[in-house]
Amino acid sequence: MKKIWNAEEKLRIERALLAQGYRYVIGVDEVGRGPLAGPVVCAAVVMPLEESELVVGVDDSKKISEKKRELLAQEIQKKAKAYTMVEVSEKIIDEINILNATKLGMKQAIEKLVAECALEGDFVVLTDGNMTLDITLPQHSVVHGDALSYSIGSASIIAKVYRDHLMDEFANTYPHYAFEKNKGYGTAQHIQGIKEYGLCPIHRRTFTKKF
Repeated sequence: MKKIWNAEEKLRIERALLAQGYRYVIGVDEVGRGPLAGPVVCAAVVMPLEESELVVGVDDSKKISEKKRELLAQEIQKKAKAYTMVEVSEKIIDEINILNATKLGMKQAIEKLVAECALEGDFVVLTDGNMTLDITLPQHSVVHGDALSYSIGSASIIAKVYRDHLMDEFANTYPHYAFEKNKGYGTAQHIQGIKEYGLCPIHRRTFTKKF
């Protein structure tokens, strides 16, 4: 039996924070920690939390079909009070490792959002997983946050759609690796491409040492 989307569940964390006096909740998530190629993409978003403004269907981006993700991403970006996207390149990932690159991308996305948006009031940050960011704003990490938090889920969807489109573009430049299908992840077809044609400029060298 398919679970019905429940706004009360999705907004439980956000409403608890608003009750503490915060005015805006920034949801933050990343996409692309595991691939062999391409950047990690971090998104930060402030969504309106009134019932009438909710984007129904927001969830962990990995649980949603590609077609539905595309539609949800459009609606999230349309309704968001503010959002930002940051790419951290494969070169930086190789230099500072994927965990630090992810933290850097999240920090930059948050700081860019706060600097560029016209919102005034106290912010609080919700991140997916279990990490502490080097930021001055109050923050809370939520394990499985992309599924449990509406704000983090919204960030996960727009980051996923953005990165997928990016990898589709890279597929045109580097056609031997089927990036349009695998988005840089280590599928059999992708690995076969590496064995036949070697590494391309967007491959992460620290992830592909064995090839």
